[in-house]
Amino acid sequence: MGAQAARSRALAVLRVRGRALAVALLPAGAAVILLSGGSTGKLVGPGWDAARWIVSVLAVLVLLAATGIALVVARARPAVSPTVPVPEKSAPDLYRMVRDLADRLDVPAPSAIALTPDCDSWLEDRAHSAHGPPPGPASGEPADPGPHASRRTPVAPVLVIGSPFLWWMRVGELRAVLAPVVAGTGPSAHPDIAAARRFVRGLDAAVAVAATPGRCPLTRGVCAALGWVARLLLSGCREHAALMERGVAAAAAERAQAVDYGLRIVAQEQVGLAYAGWDRLLTRVALPAWRMGRWPSRLDAGVVAALTELSRRDRLAEGFTSRLGERPACDLLEEPGVVDEAASLLAARLFHGGPAECGPDWAPVDWPAYPEEVVDRTWRADAARLHRVLDALGVRPSLDPRTPDPGGPTLARVLDHLTEPAPANGTGREGSGLEDTGIEDTGLEDAGPGDTGFGDTGLEGTVLQGTGSGNVGPGDTHAPHTDTPRTSTAPHADEAAQSRDTSAATGPSLPFDGSSADRDSSTDHGSSADRDTAADHGSFADHDASVFDDPSAFHDEEDDADPGTERSSALAAGLSAELAREEAGVPRGASAVGQSPESALWDDGGLPLVPLQPPRTARELLADHVKAMVCCAAVDTAGAIPALDWLDGPSLLLGGERATDLTPRVLSLIEEGDPGPLRDWLSASGIRAEKPVRLV
Repeated sequence: MGAQAARSRALAVLRVRGRALAVALLPAGAAVILLSGGSTGKLVGPGWDAARWIVSVLAVLVLLAATGIALVVARARPAVSPTVPVPEKSAPDLYRMVRDLADRLDVPAPSAIALTPDCDSWLEDRAHSAHGPPPGPASGEPADPGPHASRRTPVAPVLVIGSPFLWWMRVGELRAVLAPVVAGTGPSAHPDIAAARRFVRGLDAAVAVAATPGRCPLTRGVCAALGWVARLLLSGCREHAALMERGVAAAAAERAQAVDYGLRIVAQEQVGLAYAGWDRLLTRVALPAWRMGRWPSRLDAGVVAALTELSRRDRLAEGFTSRLGERPACDLLEEPGVVDEAASLLAARLFHGGPAECGPDWAPVDWPAYPEEVVDRTWRADAARLHRVLDALGVRPSLDPRTPDPGGPTLARVLDHLTEPAPANGTGREGSGLEDTGIEDTGLEDAGPGDTGFGDTGLEGTVLQGTGSGNVGPGDTHAPHTDTPRTSTAPHADEAAQSRDTSAATGPSLPFDGSSADRDSSTDHGSSADRDTAADHGSFADHDASVFDDPSAFHDEEDDADPGTERSSALAAGLSAELAREEAGVPRGASAVGQSPESALWDDGGLPLVPLQPPRTARELLADHVKAMVCCAAVDTAGAIPALDWLDGPSLLLGGERATDLTPRVLSLIEEGDPGPLRDWLSASGIRAEKPVRLV
């Protein structure tokens, strides 16, 4: 039923194309009738002569316009999803497994395999001439000797696999997950479905061509007409194309039921874990490094470490520890480390807009070096920015003019400035109401152990410790964008938000949307089950969006106005302006230098394509900077150590234990001007607020 419905919808799409052709030929048909009537002497007279001239000229113009539009639709380069190509020589076992799966499903094997830094899998048609020659025949298969063989034989689509799947899943689980995706190559080979997809992709590419900026006025008028026609045709076949892809997905799912059905149920549970763990790793661990000009070169290995720790601690993953002894799917690659590095760099480009090649301000970082290269440098850069803003506001090093100059920036200066005179009745811990929230803190932001959705295990993750030396090289004084990861739901129209909104804007035609037909199909017959499973595991993903990334979620929704004292508001505004100036001076987007032929197929001018987080509010920005200053003081005066927690990102180790209760005390200082809870915490931890700290 699914295949039949897909073919009927494909014919409906092709009928839209036929109607457009009929409309283009209608003036020409009328001109032929009028000319024939004149030659036979039946349609004569001044009126008919004028009609012949008008209709003939109109027919010529319409035919020329239709020919131009048809050429643009046929020759425009469809968008391609950013991927890491995997040649067969670098993964012969993976290609062998996919071909064996295609044989079991009795469908054509994919023409090539590529990886994407996302928890998704789909089929993508790259048979367009702008994408280069089709892949050669597989080893052991006879080559087609015909000179026009590629025209007679449809080229199978490319199989795109999420790189986290290869590292987290076992070989059998990956085969079970890919079965409904590979099964989609069968309907893709049907002539009507293939023709309908080509027509839709061509229209989509034509719209992108018409929207290209920087053209002369005459060209803009022509492009406007082209875009109007292409959008009109797209609106006419949009519903049919969507239903066609649903039919293709249903047919693929039905065909794949006979292959590893029982194992697929277990594998879908791993899809949910991988999806949640990958999102958490990007937002909590990778994003701080990208903002510091460093990109973790082993992201896929990092998600394995995080999920392995999660599986050991969580009651929902009790049955999954035994699977770690099985062969991981990344063993199907000849050089997993090289592929992981390429996927990690692509993730940095897609989600942050980093350059295409390494440089002094964009270098890879290994996980053991993360605490020193990222965590410590982030804290000190934020603390330096905080004191620069205090200097600009004219804040004295001490409230008491008789106090000698400490000789450097101190935490006491920040505490004294943000402290508000206490009212007559006093304000203490009882007034703040923040001490019992259970918010854990990593030195940036955290959530309580009971909010992970994985039981009452007190999940904290595995911690990578730094040496505590915090050495910062001379080149680190101008490190780009050093703020820490947050997710905020409260809008704030400050300068930093405007700057981030500008840098995070994407173009009108994104690679993920360009191949809409194949992407929709793969989403239905490949990754829809993955998304459903991710929803089933929503205890982790949902909490990750609401609690882990946004400590302000513990406050009332009415707290969107960034409550705080007058001093904290002024300091937050200064930090927002300073950060906006720094971001404006950092070049964004990928460099064209060093692009591979694969990356040249998609437009990287609108990077990042998928920004991870919205801008932080002024209150969150100030809280992060104050916490960074506290962490610097703890490292320099109390022997604390910067560390990496696999699930919570940068963290502070005091006496070998994570500092878990810093956030509510900092918020009490910022929102109420009450330094009491924070001073008590500093005293109990042995942190000297009056001692100078080292900045970048």
